[in-house]
Amino acid sequence: MQQEAKNTIMWLTGWGMPNTAFDRLSDLLPEFEHHAADYSKAASVEEFFQITENAAKNLLSANSGKLLIAGWSLGGILALKLSIQGLADGLILFSATAKFTRPTEQTDYGWADSYVRRMIRGIGKDRQLTEGKFRQLAFTELESTLLHPAGTWTTTALSAGLEVLRLVDCSTQLPNINQPALLVHGTEDKVCPYKAAEEMLAQLPLATLVSIPDRGHAAFLKNEIWLAESIRSWWHVREKNRDRASI
Repeated sequence: MQQEAKNTIMWLTGWGMPNTAFDRLSDLLPEFEHHAADYSKAASVEEFFQITENAAKNLLSANSGKLLIAGWSLGGILALKLSIQGLADGLILFSATAKFTRPTEQTDYGWADSYVRRMIRGIGKDRQLTEGKFRQLAFTELESTLLHPAGTWTTTALSAGLEVLRLVDCSTQLPNINQPALLVHGTEDKVCPYKAAEEMLAQLPLATLVSIPDRGHAAFLKNEIWLAESIRSWWHVREKNRDRASI
C-alpha cells in the first residue's frame, strides 16, 4: 500500500529572528514535514522574494501533500505574498499584518513609514543599538527571556527586510486569498497591532483568529503545546470540510 504523502509546513521567521524560534512548535507537530526558508543573509528586497518563492516552489514540486506556509511578522507578509501567487494551500500567520506601514491616521494598525526609514538609517550606524531598541519595544519581559540573542542576520539583510516591510502591501488582495488562514496574535502586540489581525480576519474569506491575551509580538513562545493542538484541530477541520465538498 502506498504511504500517504505528508503535508508540509514552511516556516518564515520575523525580522532579525533566527529560524530556531519555531523549533519547539514544529517538534510538537510531527505529522507534518518542516522546512524553513533562510533569508538571514539576503542582500536585497528582490532576494527575499526569490528565496521564499523558490523554497515554496521546490516544496510543492517535491511533495504531493499540501503546503502550509507559517509566517511570523515579516514572514507573515511574505507568506501572504506567496499565497496570492498561488503557492500555498494554507496559511498560519503569527503576529502578522497585510500592510506594515500606515498613514498617520492609521497608526493603531501599523507603523509610520518615517519610523521604519529611521530604523534603516539606524541599522547602518549602530545595528546593535537599533536591534536592541526594537526588541525592547516589541517583546514582553517574558518573551524577551525566551528569544535568542540578536545578531543572526547580516546588516544588509536587516536593512533589506525593513524595505520589504515598507514596500509590500497585500491588503487589497486579501478578499482574493481563498486558502484557509489561521491568525495567531497577541493582544498587546506593539509591532503589528491587534487591530491589524482583526482587519485580516474581516477580509480573508477563510480566516480564523486565535487571540493570546497580555502577550506581545512573540505570543507563540511558551504557548507551543496548546498552539500545536490548535493548528492540528484547525487543519483537520479544514481538510474534513474540503473532503466533504469534493464528494
